Amino acid sequence: MELDFTGAFEDRAYPILASLVCPRPIAWVTTLNEDGSVNVAPFSFFNLVGTEPPLLMFCPGDRDDGTPKDSARNARDRGEFVVNLVDEPLAEAMNRSSAALPPGESEALRENLILLPSSTIATPRIAGAPASFECTVHSIQLIGQNRLILGLIQRTHVRDDLYDPESARIRTDLYHPVGRMASPNWYCHTGDQFEMIRPA
Repeated sequence: MELDFTGAFEDRAYPILASLVCPRPIAWVTTLNEDGSVNVAPFSFFNLVGTEPPLLMFCPGDRDDGTPKDSARNARDRGEFVVNLVDEPLAEAMNRSSAALPPGESEALRENLILLPSSTIATPRIAGAPASFECTVHSIQLIGQNRLILGLIQRTHVRDDLYDPESARIRTDLYHPVGRMASPNWYCHTGDQFEMIRPA
């Protein structure tokens, strides 16, 4: 089957691509609104894209009327954001925070999320997240209705039990993020893993 996303299948690109490219990690992004309140929103068009320097991206699409979503607008206006990772205990709250709220209503307050100050930026992080990345905006690329936001990772906060100080590695046996699967409503657990040694 050949699908033409520039023609007959243009309006099916999201559900088909989002169901094929998976599992995807979830960026639970905190940003500061103009009035100083905290916006919280999840995005699964997200990934780490470099380490020298440490660089990640998330890509919020525009609203139906063509205006940028709050996270995109805030990141652009403030020049910073935090990506909080999502594990199983946070999955339900993350999912609920994707709902559109009236202006001035906070996802953080509605979900009773405890926020902690960041070390290098004004935007706070989510206390319960297994890891959080404080980011400054490197650049924003507008491609059609996509806003590709590249962030330089300034600091990473990792829950104490997940970090092994002897090996300076993450204890993956204790870290179980959730992954985004097929559109519209599917997710996955990541506890069932297998190892393959890379050839020399």
